[in-house]
Amino acid sequence: MEILIVGAGATGGYFGARLAQAGRDVTFLVRSRRADQLRQRGLRIVGPAATADESEVVIPRLVMADQLSGFADVVLLSVKATALESAMADFAPAVGPHTAVVPFLNGMGHLATLSKRFGDEAVLGGVLIVATQLNDQGDIVKLAPGASLTIGTQDGHPSPRLDAAYQQLSGAGFDVSISDEIVAQMWAKWVFIATVGALTGIMRGTVGDIVAVPGGSDLGPAILAETSAVAAAAGYPVPDDRLAGIRQTVTQAGSGTTSSLSRDVSEGHPAEVEPVLGDLSRRGAELGVPTPLLDLATMNLRIYNNKLG
Repeated sequence: MEILIVGAGATGGYFGARLAQAGRDVTFLVRSRRADQLRQRGLRIVGPAATADESEVVIPRLVMADQLSGFADVVLLSVKATALESAMADFAPAVGPHTAVVPFLNGMGHLATLSKRFGDEAVLGGVLIVATQLNDQGDIVKLAPGASLTIGTQDGHPSPRLDAAYQQLSGAGFDVSISDEIVAQMWAKWVFIATVGALTGIMRGTVGDIVAVPGGSDLGPAILAETSAVAAAAGYPVPDDRLAGIRQTVTQAGSGTTSSLSRDVSEGHPAEVEPVLGDLSRRGAELGVPTPLLDLATMNLRIYNNKLG
């Protein structure tokens, strides 16, 4: 088994489908409900941003946890943080002495959890860029053009596992690169998704909606000042050009930009508040960095989740 995709949702499903379309040996580890859906419809990438080659329907090779046999070369892990522990138990039999585990999770807390279970050398850092979501039929809706994946070892050193993973993932219709500063890049992405998530999650609107009201254009940069201060205090300052780009994103008039947090709220789903906002808020407190706006957004979305029961 070359590539095992753990979770066939909007993210894992997209990258797994592209790899399968490129002829790679791909197996999807899924739960029974998702398996039934995929057996009925196949794995589909749809939407106005989907290209003709992306739209090719994939008949996925599916496996349940008790059916795993043999080690995978690469495990692409794409689950919510709340499902991490159970997912690790499910795919652990596929992790061998040369397996590379590449997580597609938000935040940073998952790295320590995975490394404790499988070892630092087995767990690579990863930063992906893709805009997708599942529709009611379970198809993957591509919301914007392009997709990319950057991987690297946690210590920044070369690794045979890293090289093997790069070879397996390259040439499948999305950009793949190696970084010797992957942890810093993960922190920068965390600052971005936490800033946009806190802004659009607490205000229940798009960036354009928010900046259109008095004071709205000041809120995003104020949240960014807090999230980036936590990253800097942790030893991973976000480069100035990246900060400028985030600032532009959260102040752009007429922008339809939202976040996975705000989309979850608008659709009545639980919001992934703890790994995106809660953990960053906690680290800020430990590092002595005041984060009142981040704390407020965290509390707001915790209350929302609690009301869902």
